Amino acid sequence: MIRTLIMLGFWAVVLPLTAAVLFPWTILTGNVNLLYRVAMWGAFTGVGLTGVRVQTIGLDKLDASRTCIFMSNHVSNIDPPILVPLIPRRTSVMVKRELFNYPLLGRAMRLGSLVPVDRGNREAGIAAVRAAADVIKQGINMTIYIEGHRSFDGKLLPFKKGPFYLAMESGVPVVPVTITGTHYVMPKRRFAIKPALVTIIFHDPIEPRDFGSRDLLMERVRRVIEAGLPQQYHA
Repeated sequence: MIRTLIMLGFWAVVLPLTAAVLFPWTILTGNVNLLYRVAMWGAFTGVGLTGVRVQTIGLDKLDASRTCIFMSNHVSNIDPPILVPLIPRRTSVMVKRELFNYPLLGRAMRLGSLVPVDRGNREAGIAAVRAAADVIKQGINMTIYIEGHRSFDGKLLPFKKGPFYLAMESGVPVVPVTITGTHYVMPKRRFAIKPALVTIIFHDPIEPRDFGSRDLLMERVRRVIEAGLPQQYHA
C-alpha cells in the first residue's frame, strides 16, 4: 500500500506542475514533444519508486525509424506507465472518449494525436480505427492493448478485431509485446503494489502483407504473445 501511495504521490506532484507549465506551452506552440517526453519520464519514474524493476527483451533489435503498431497483452493498471515510455519514438494510444471533455487535458491529448474510443459503441469503434490509421500516416506509432480489458488470471482474453483491421489497412509492421510480472506486481482489483521484476518482451515485427486475412494475422500475433508468457498462463 505504501509503495502505491508513493507512486501516486509522486504523480500528484509532477502532473500539476507539468500541467501548469507545459500544457499552455504545448497549446501555444502546437508542439507536443516536450510534454510527451516529460510525461513519459514521470510515468516510468513513478513506477520505479515502488521498487518494481523492468527488464526488456528484444527492444534493442527494433528499427526505431519504422512506424509500427505495438500490440500487447494487459493484466494490470501498471502496464501502461511501464510499456508506453519504452516504445521507440512517440506513440499514440486509445483513450476513453470522456477524458477529451476536460478542456486543457482534451486539447493536449488532441495535440498529442491520442485516439478517443468508446468501447460500448460499434460505430465509434470503427471511427477510432480510422482515426488511428490517420495517426499512423503521420509517422506516429500506435500502442494497443488488444484484449480491450485486463485479464483476471494472467491468461490471454479474446482479442479485439479492430486493431487487426487497422494493421491490414495501414500495412505497417505489427510488433507483438508480451508483458510478464505485472500480474504479480498489481493484479486486477488490487491497489497495493509488490516490488518484483517485470519483463517486457518485444517480439520480431510481423508484416501484415504476409497474411491473407485479418484472422490469420490475429492468430499469429496471439501465438507469439502467448509464447512469451510463463507456462501457467497458457490456455
